[in-house]
This record gives sequence, C-alpha cells and structure tokens, in this order.
Amino acid sequence: MTHPFDSPDDVRGAESRERRPKKTRRGRKVLVAVAVVVALVAVVAGGYLFNLARTFDSGTSKIDQAFPEESTRPKKTDTAMNILVMGSDSRGATESDAAGGTPTNQRADTLMLMHIPADRKNIYTMSIMRDLWVDIPGHGEAKINSALALGGTPLMVQTIESIFQQRIDHVAMIDFEGFKGLTDALGGVSVNIKVPFTSTALPGQSFAPGQHTFNGTQALAFVRERHAYADGDYQRVRNQQEFLRAIIKKSIAGQTLSNPITINNMVGAVSPFVTVDKSLDSGAVAGLGLELKDIRAQNTVMFTLPTGGIGSSSDGQSIVLTDPNAIHAISAAMASDSLGQYVAANKFENGN
Repeated sequence: MTHPFDSPDDVRGAESRERRPKKTRRGRKVLVAVAVVVALVAVVAGGYLFNLARTFDSGTSKIDQAFPEESTRPKKTDTAMNILVMGSDSRGATESDAAGGTPTNQRADTLMLMHIPADRKNIYTMSIMRDLWVDIPGHGEAKINSALALGGTPLMVQTIESIFQQRIDHVAMIDFEGFKGLTDALGGVSVNIKVPFTSTALPGQSFAPGQHTFNGTQALAFVRERHAYADGDYQRVRNQQEFLRAIIKKSIAGQTLSNPITINNMVGAVSPFVTVDKSLDSGAVAGLGLELKDIRAQNTVMFTLPTGGIGSSSDGQSIVLTDPNAIHAISAAMASDSLGQYVAANKFENGN
C-alpha cells in the first residue's frame, strides 16, 4: 500500500494536533451541524439550538432523489453514520439536475466521506481524489467525479457504496462560495500554510509558509487553488483539510460559542450554499448535534484515501490509481466500526 505521505503522488493525512479548546459552561449544548460547515462543524449554543437548526433547514436546498434504487444498496448493519460530501465551484443551473438522477455537465471538484462511529465520540473525514479511476456502475471505468455528470447524486452515491460496500446515510453538496461568507462571519480564520504559493485567483498576492489570517476572499482562493502547485489537486486537498481544521478550531472556541450573533451569522452565511438530501432536515441536524455534543477539535480526524499513485487511462487521461488493499482495509474497518484503529495504525490521526 502506498502511504499518502510517502511521495508527491499521494496526499498527506491530517497535519497537526489541535489544542484542546477551553471548556464551555456546564450545560451548554453544542450542535455539530455536519452539512452546514462542509459537513464538519457548525456549532450552536444552548437556547439557540432549535431555532438555528430551523434556519439551516429553511436556508438549504433539498435533494428529492439523492439515493439509488434500494435493491442496489448495501444494507444498514449498525448505528454508525456515513455522510457523503461533494464540493463544487459552481452552483449554477445544472445543480438541480446533478442533485437528482439526471445526467449533467456538473462534476464534483471535492469528495469527502464522513464516518461517525456508533459511539459518536469521533468524526473521521476521508478525502477521495476526484480523478480516482474506478468502476462507475452501468458505465464502466472512469474518474470518480464523473459519476455526478453521468447520473446525478444517485449514481455518485451508488459508486461510493459499491467501492466501500457501506451504506451512505446522508448527502450534502457544498458550493465553495459558502466558505467566503463563513470565514467573514467568523471574523477571519487563521490558516497554517505549509507550501508557499502565488494565487492565480488573486493577482499579485503571494503567501509564504506560516500562519495567515484569511478573510473570506482569501480563504476561497486558498481552497480553490491548484494551478500554483506542482502536484495540483493533491496539494489542493491538503489545503482544504487544513482550512477545515482551522474552521473547526475557530468554530468551537469559547468566544464563538458564547456569541449568538456570530453563530447566527455562520449558519445564515453558509446555508444558502448547501444542498442536502431531504431527510437531513432541522430535526435530524439538531438530533445529530446533541449526539455529538462532546466533540472537540482533537476528535475530528481528516485523512485522504491512500492511492496507487498517478497513471494514464487507455484513452490517455491523467488519472489517480486505486490502492485495492487500502480500500479493502477501510471498508472492513467501517463495517466493524473500527475506523479509528485503522486511522491510528496508519498514523493519520492528528497528522502523525
């Protein structure tokens, strides 16, 4: 198995241990609204929990047909939860088609599979390279992100389920533009840049290694950037994970949790850029938030599905090769609700 940080052809796992935030007052309710913050963390304090869940519900768009035919799907075997997150750079006229079962020109620029164990003590988020060469049910081999173009959300769900043999419980489609408003609602986000770059979206702006406090425009440029790097999408995935870690850290800081205006601004800013399956409504979000009320930054682990490096398809496309051993091991770990052990054994946890 090729380890994700053995070469430039693979993506590094989670980068660094986050400091434990200060404890909030006893009795404070923390809502981890997975779909709101790129299915990671949008935190809500005590008495605002249900009202803000309703804000999320009214602000987001819903996918009426998010899942494939039941006969094609793995059975639900435990109470662990799997959420498929798709990120896109456009929320255009084709999105309604992509959300349903209609073929469309839209492809998923970012793919993440979030696994929440049955005990709800951790959140594991696995990035999947968009150019991963896989079998698309009914269409043969292709880049995994093409499933959205070929058959909308149902085919993308079916593709992920067929690879890992695990049932997807919820789906969220996120427009990167939501990162801009979310960052500004938080008053800026401090991001640790590992690889310097000159932005192709912000002419004349270069970023050296180290801590940078991004405003919304800069954050959006950071998570989109790939042309400035020698390894393109690989570094973009690392950057997106780094940004999400920074969002989590800022979101659950005491000064954020104690400020209802900031929390309202967060949910209101990002909700219009989120499309979710119709079962992920305000009640489901609030219920999941209560189950995850003890989650802290160190309990959220991000890593990338190990790959077999890069290659070319028979028709000359540049592709990312699968690592069948890694897929088998991750599938087995999810099935036995032991993904945390796999992550720790492969030194993904907290960036080791």
